[in-house]
Amino acid sequence: VARMTDKFYLDEAIADLHSMLDMVRWAVSRFNDAELFYGHGTDNAWDEAVSLVFYALHLPHTLTSQTGDGVFAARLTKSERSKVAELVLQRVQTRLPLPYITHEAWFCELPFYVDERVLIPRSPFAELIQGKFASHLQDNPTRILDMCTGGGCIAIALAYAFDEAQVDAVDISADALAVAELNIEEHGLSERVFPLYSDLFSQLEGQQYDLIVSNPPYVDAEDMADLPVEFQHEPELALAAGDDGLDLVETMIARAGNYLTEQGVMFVEVGNSLVHMEARFPGLDIEWVELAQGGHGIFAVTKAALNSYNQQDK
Repeated sequence: VARMTDKFYLDEAIADLHSMLDMVRWAVSRFNDAELFYGHGTDNAWDEAVSLVFYALHLPHTLTSQTGDGVFAARLTKSERSKVAELVLQRVQTRLPLPYITHEAWFCELPFYVDERVLIPRSPFAELIQGKFASHLQDNPTRILDMCTGGGCIAIALAYAFDEAQVDAVDISADALAVAELNIEEHGLSERVFPLYSDLFSQLEGQQYDLIVSNPPYVDAEDMADLPVEFQHEPELALAAGDDGLDLVETMIARAGNYLTEQGVMFVEVGNSLVHMEARFPGLDIEWVELAQGGHGIFAVTKAALNSYNQQDK
């Protein structure tokens, strides 16, 4: 079946449509026709189309809060309509997540550069960070570890939340660390956030942290096989973690106690793999974090609980 990929439909849109609203509506129709998947910053065709049009026209995301919906009546030049139409075509034909096209993603209300070397940030850790881990920490941490940092979004957001803290941003991917370094420099945090190459704790001997935060690869084999095309553009190294999704988490639980201060706490996101936690780690004393803004699968564990678990006869 011929879709809007034909040059005719592109030329028709550029010739017949005029306003921002026209282009947004047309984009929504094209996205729905192509049955795109969302989940990289938006969760529906309308918000995706608005983001794309604003990006194409170099308009800030905050514009509607300043002007209301009246901005959608603005008429576009032919070259602007062409730019929007080409980006819509790219999104539909390639199934690239929109942040890989715009090279911009938002996390904790902060902008970050992203490309296909890193995951697009979407972690429910944002809620915890913005609430400064309220009720979970006795004091503000001064040494923080972001394990599996990817593009550095969590590490940087932590540095904003705890402005006295030093944050080590660790990853095994040199490509991801290169992106993290870009973001650290862009946010002016090179004096407090340090990208470090390490296979989990292997290069961190002797370090002690008040807070360890980790959003590691945790997608199990069954979910990996079912991922929509959009997710297949993301680095598999940052997603897959064995049959039950907990391969890296096992190493972290075995070793993290050595790197936490006495009152230190580790928070780990395991997503849907939470269903495998009890079978993999029977008797481990963890607390599942309640998230008011949605999302699930983050647990907290103390140094004491880790030490107790690791001293058991298994």
